[in-house]
Amino acid sequence: MSFSTAISGLNAASADLNVKSNNIANVNTTGFKGSRAEFADVYSVSAFGASNTAIGSGVVLNNVAQQFTQGNLEGTGNSLDLAIDRQGFFALAPNQNSGEVVYSRAGAFGINKDGFVVNSAGQFLRTFPVNPDGTVSSTALSSTSPLQLPNSSGTPSATTTVGLSANLPSTSTPLPAATVIDPSNPTTFTNSTSATVFDSLGNQHIVTTYYKNTDAALNQWDVDIYIDEPSGGNPQTQLGGTKILTFDPLTGGSLSSVPTDQSYSIGALASGAAVPQVITIDFAGSTQNSGSFAVNSLQQNGFTTGRLSGLDISDDGLVKATYTNGQSIPLGKIALVNFANPQGLKQIGNTSWLETIDSGLALSGEAGTGNFGLIKSGALEASNVDLTKELVGLIIAQRNFQANSKSIETENAITQTIINLR
Repeated sequence: MSFSTAISGLNAASADLNVKSNNIANVNTTGFKGSRAEFADVYSVSAFGASNTAIGSGVVLNNVAQQFTQGNLEGTGNSLDLAIDRQGFFALAPNQNSGEVVYSRAGAFGINKDGFVVNSAGQFLRTFPVNPDGTVSSTALSSTSPLQLPNSSGTPSATTTVGLSANLPSTSTPLPAATVIDPSNPTTFTNSTSATVFDSLGNQHIVTTYYKNTDAALNQWDVDIYIDEPSGGNPQTQLGGTKILTFDPLTGGSLSSVPTDQSYSIGALASGAAVPQVITIDFAGSTQNSGSFAVNSLQQNGFTTGRLSGLDISDDGLVKATYTNGQSIPLGKIALVNFANPQGLKQIGNTSWLETIDSGLALSGEAGTGNFGLIKSGALEASNVDLTKELVGLIIAQRNFQANSKSIETENAITQTIINLR
C-alpha cells in the first residue's frame, strides 16, 4: 500500500511539473491562458469501515483548470493586431464556408490571398453584418460571416449639394445695374470664389461663384454660377440664370432673402458622365458687413474614385475600409463570444477552444455591450503566465517529487528489513 501511495504522489508531482512546464513554454504565446493542476486525496473505506481510522491511499489529479485572467495588452502599431480588453473571445471559422466556430483570445490577424482576415493558423475572423450606417443588423452567431476586404476601388459619387457661406463687404462700390458679369473681365464683378465638384464618373470640375454688388441701399447682390466644362467653345459655361441675395442691415447684415430656386443644372459634360447633373448651392449663413470678402464655410457632398488605403477598427469592433478619397465603408462588426463557464472550454491547440457541455452555450454580442470587453486595434494580449510564480512552483513540484521518491526508498528499506528477518 505504501508503494502505491508514494507512486500516486510521484504521478501527481510529475503532472504538476508538466503543467508548469507547459505554462513556462508558452510564456510568450499571444493570448495563451495558463493552467493549474488541481489534486484530490484518495480514501478507500468500506461501507461499514471506521472512517476515523482510515488512512489515505495517495493523491489523484482531479483537474487541470485553465486560468482566464487578463493578460497584459502590448501595443504593436499594426491595425490588424487585435486585443480584447476584459471578457470575450473572437469567433473564428476553420475554413471559409465552415459552419463550425472555434474561439480564441489571440488576435494576431493578417490578410490571405483572397482578401480574408485570418490568423496564422488560417482561421477566418467572423463578423456581424452591418447596415450602411454601421449599425449591426443581427447579433446571432449564425449570422456571422468571414471578414473580407473589398478588392475594388471606392465608387465615385456625383455632387448634388454645395454649402457656400461667404461674407460680402458692405464697403464695396456697387456696380451699374446694366453691368453683366463676365468671368474674363474682373471689372464686371465684385468678388468670386471657387469650389471643386465631381460628376458621376468621379471627374473633377471647378464651379465658380461670382458676386456683384448691385444696390447698396437695398443691400442686394447678384450671383452667377459658372462651371469650367467647355461647351460650345467657351472655357466656362454659366449654370442657370442670375440669382439675387438680399441682406438685412438691422440684423448685422445676415441673409434675409435667398432665391426660391437654388438648383443649377449641368446639361452637358465632355467627360461622358451622366447628365443632367443638378447641383443645389445653399447660400445659408452668408453675410454682408464691413469685413473683407471671406469664405466662412465651403462644403460639397461628392467625391472621386478612391483606392483602398487601410482599415479602421473602433473599440466597439466596427471595421471600416478607408479610401484615398476620404470615404469609409463599414464592412462588419467583429463578433465577440462569452460563456457561463470559460474553464469548461476544450483546448484544441493554436490558442483556440471549442464549446462543450461544461462551458455552456456560446453567448454572442457586440464589444462594449453587456459583459463584453472592448477591442483594441494595434495591440495584442500577452500570455497571462507569471513566469516568476511558475519557476517557484517548479521548484516546489520538484521537491514533492523528491519527497515521494524518498517515501519509496524508505518503504523499500523497511520491506528489505522484514525479508531479512530470520
